[in-house]
Amino acid sequence: MPVADFSSATFIPSHRRQISKNPATMLAAVYRGEGHVAAEEIPTPAIGRGEMLVRVETCGICHTDLKKVQHNLLPPPRIYGHEIAGVVAAVGEGVTSYSAGDRVVVFHHVPCGDCFYCQRRLYAQCPVYKRVGVTAGFEPAGGGFAQYVRAMDWIVRRGVERIPDGVSFDQACWVEPVNTCLKGVRMLNLGSGDVVAILGQGPIGLIFTMLASRTGAAVAASDTIPYRLALSSRLGAAAADPRTPAFEEVLKTRTNGRGADAVIVATNAKGLVDQALKISRPGAKILLFAQTSAAERIEISGADICVGERNLFGSYSADVDLQAESARLVFSGELELERLISHRVPLARIEEGIKTALHPSEQSLKVVVRPQEGA
Repeated sequence: MPVADFSSATFIPSHRRQISKNPATMLAAVYRGEGHVAAEEIPTPAIGRGEMLVRVETCGICHTDLKKVQHNLLPPPRIYGHEIAGVVAAVGEGVTSYSAGDRVVVFHHVPCGDCFYCQRRLYAQCPVYKRVGVTAGFEPAGGGFAQYVRAMDWIVRRGVERIPDGVSFDQACWVEPVNTCLKGVRMLNLGSGDVVAILGQGPIGLIFTMLASRTGAAVAASDTIPYRLALSSRLGAAAADPRTPAFEEVLKTRTNGRGADAVIVATNAKGLVDQALKISRPGAKILLFAQTSAAERIEISGADICVGERNLFGSYSADVDLQAESARLVFSGELELERLISHRVPLARIEEGIKTALHPSEQSLKVVVRPQEGA
């Protein structure tokens, strides 16, 4: 299906853009329970003092949202979607930093900065961070799978980044996922000479490959889909199917038989954590990134952790301290991200987009929703 070309209309300086009167109703993809999401007409969110209304141009489909839908993790109704890039449609009283027409990326979580967890940079554990500050209606859940979202006052103050002219919305929607991956890479403290294994080369795994390569570390990557392995190889990784001996042989060769210095588990396929322990050296760091559902269970050998002195830890969600850096990496084009988008769907085809993201074909990668397409 042909995709609308935004290039001629999108990159007009903000002082020359005009936003027409915002509609009373809008289209949104509403989760109604039991894995069911469908496009519905609902009221456009009203905004209050200190808030903003953002017209969503692109929103990536994230596997965290997919798990919530697939496993019915939160009570309906909800409107998911949090990788949001769009245009400010209206601002509430007291908002002076932004105006209608500004092109922005909106984060849906921002920490308080003062609590016990914030003082220890564990922002994702902050009670304020856990409050979702962006909604299209119903219980706040991100709301990016809708034509408009309401950004609440604490998000407007600290959770918005301007998109420079010349950067597409499809590129800009990567700022939040890049932030989450950059956070994990910083926690691993990779350096030149390290060998890192990245298990899974979907969109998130490929971002990890890009970021890890920038540290000077050698990357060995695995996936079962040849197309993804080919992309990973072009990004500089030694990529192989984990079901073959080739992947473990690469790691043995590159580490003189020791095993990887670090492992990133970037997908949640069964048995991967056990494999991460098997392919890592004693004292290695193992990052769990994709294990976000409370329903997931992991069985491992205690001795592999204790006797092997390995560090097994998790990283979840974004880091406000990395917000500007992640935006710079995306907006500068230093990371080849837009090429990872394989499918673009309007809200009317949200079910198709979710199905594609849940069950990737040979050449499918990132699926994004374009809420204004067909409007």
